[in-house]
Amino acid sequence: MKKAENIIVGISIGDLNGIGSEVVLKTFEDSRMLEFCTPVIFANVKILSFVKKTFESVSILHGIDHLDQIVPGKINVLNVWKESVEINFGTNDEQVGKYAIQSFVAATNALKEGVVDVLVTAPINKFNIQSEEFKFPGHTDYLNKELEGNALMFMIHGNLKVGLLTDHIPVNEVANHLTSSLLIQKIETISKTLIQDFGLNKPKIAVLGLNPHSGDNGVIGKEELEIITPTIKLLFEKGTMVFGPFPADGFFGSNQYNQYDAIIAMYHDQGLIPFKTLSFGNGVNFTAGLNKIRTSPDHGTAYDIAGKGIADYNSFKEAVYLAIDVFNSRIQHQEIAQNPMKIKEKQLEKNNR
Repeated sequence: MKKAENIIVGISIGDLNGIGSEVVLKTFEDSRMLEFCTPVIFANVKILSFVKKTFESVSILHGIDHLDQIVPGKINVLNVWKESVEINFGTNDEQVGKYAIQSFVAATNALKEGVVDVLVTAPINKFNIQSEEFKFPGHTDYLNKELEGNALMFMIHGNLKVGLLTDHIPVNEVANHLTSSLLIQKIETISKTLIQDFGLNKPKIAVLGLNPHSGDNGVIGKEELEIITPTIKLLFEKGTMVFGPFPADGFFGSNQYNQYDAIIAMYHDQGLIPFKTLSFGNGVNFTAGLNKIRTSPDHGTAYDIAGKGIADYNSFKEAVYLAIDVFNSRIQHQEIAQNPMKIKEKQLEKNNR
C-alpha cells in the first residue's frame, strides 16, 4: 500500500470566480494535510498566488510545469496555462468557464494515466462551461465517457449514502428514463461500491418510489407496480439485499434511512434535498461505479459569497479524505480478493480485540 504522503490527489480548480480556489487553499493551510497526501492543483501558480494574497492564506505553493516535477509533501500547482486570467469574484464569466474545463480535462487525463491517484473537483458553473469542445451537463457525465464503468452520483455523509437513479435531467423526463435495466445497473453499482469502497460485506439498500406514496397501489402512478417492485424482487431473489419501494417523504422524516447502508433515489432533488438538509457543508459527492476515484464537495460555486473569505472549506476537506479512504479501501479489497486467507485473518483480529 502507498505511504499516505505519496497518495497523489489531483485537484481541478473549478470556477475561479467562485469559492473553489478559496476552499482549496484553506484545506491545505493545515500542514498536517500534507501528511495524508500530496496535492496537485491543475491551474496556474500566478493565479493561485493572487488568490492566496487576496485571502491572506498561509499555504506555500510549489509551481511546476510538468507532472514529473511533483514534489511529495508540497502543494504542487501545475501550470495548465501560462496567460493571466481576470478574476471577478461572484461573476458568471464564459472565459473563466473555459479555464475551469482546461483544468478539469488536464486533471482527468492525469487520472486516466495514473499520474494522480484520485481526483477531487472544485465546483464549476454548468452554464459557462458549455462550448463546442465540451457539451456535458457536468463533471460526472464527462468522467462517465472518459473512464471505465458506469458512473453513479453517490452522496456521502458518514453512514448516510444516497445514490441517484437519474441525475441532471429535467423532472418531466424522469419517468421516461426509468427502466428495469437501469434500476438493476444502479443497484448493482451501489452494492459493489459498498463492498469494495466501504468494506461492507452484505449491504442493505433501500429504493425510493417515484410517485407520492409510492403510487398508492397504482392510484397515483403505475411505475412502482410495473417496474420498481418487480425489479427489486428479482434482485432480492438473486441475493442482493435490496428493499422497497418506500415513499420518499416518510422515509426520511421517520429516520427509516438509518436502517440501510444506502438509499437509491429516483431523481436529483428527491435524493439531494433530504441529503443536504441532513448534512449540508459536510457531505461529499462521490462518483461511484468507475475504475478511478473522483469526489467533490456538496456545494456549488456560491457566487454570493465568493471573494469575501467566508467560505466553509469543510466539505472540500471531507472530499479529500473520502477520496483517500476509498483509494485505500480498493487496494485492501484487491488484496483480499487475491488472498482469501486475509479475510479470516481480519475476522480473527476482530474477534480477539
